[in-house]
Amino acid sequence: MSILQAIRTFLFYLLLGTSSLLWCSLSFFIAPFLPFKARYRFINVYWCRCALWLSKVFLGIHYEVKGAENVPDRPCVIQSNHQSTWETFFLSAYFEPLSQVLKRELLYVPFFGWAMAMLRPIAIDRDNPKAALKHVAKKGDELLKDNVWVLIFPEGTRVPYGTIGKFSRGGTALAVNAELPVLPIAHNAGKFWPKTGWAKKQGVITVIIGAPMYAEGSGPRAIADLNDRVQAWNEQMQREMGSLPPAPQASASNDQLAV
Repeated sequence: MSILQAIRTFLFYLLLGTSSLLWCSLSFFIAPFLPFKARYRFINVYWCRCALWLSKVFLGIHYEVKGAENVPDRPCVIQSNHQSTWETFFLSAYFEPLSQVLKRELLYVPFFGWAMAMLRPIAIDRDNPKAALKHVAKKGDELLKDNVWVLIFPEGTRVPYGTIGKFSRGGTALAVNAELPVLPIAHNAGKFWPKTGWAKKQGVITVIIGAPMYAEGSGPRAIADLNDRVQAWNEQMQREMGSLPPAPQASASNDQLAV
């Protein structure tokens, strides 16, 4: 990373941290008196848009959205691959109101966590997977009934650019049980905003929003099938963006073998 880029990155984080502290502090005095949708917009949408603007001005990170016409009128379950912090900013600002699964410990972080607690997050204990899964199902269903988007990163954590993790079935199970579709999203944010380190690269992040995917039937088999289709779509989109290597070629046919 060049000296100039290092300076720009330092200024970005300085302004991002300062804006977060000031905005979360201000939220304590205003947000509790607002209805949920207005509260979400005040706390999350405005600040996330600020974060995206700072990343554009100081880091040179722009973005393009393909498939915006695929977003349904009614909120449903969003499933996206997870490579960086950038997509959290983007998705939180693009879909509103939105709730996402996060570690319960984050709510204890001064200012930031306290503000997040007012946004109806699905806070889980990752040390207790069974209880966490039940909580996601229960709280997620309540949010969907209240017309709140539910964001699930099925890989469970951020994965390095150029790889993809196994998709868990929690999000598709939530969608199937609520009789709602999954809205699949793929992106290449990790190419410019890596999972680890402070260094960032200038460029244009591509975000692809796919057509809503519905389960064919109900029960465990329908959940597994939908999950497989969502992951297959995401892999295909990432291959088309160049985020993943091309799919392995089929082995030579029998007629090519020596007689």
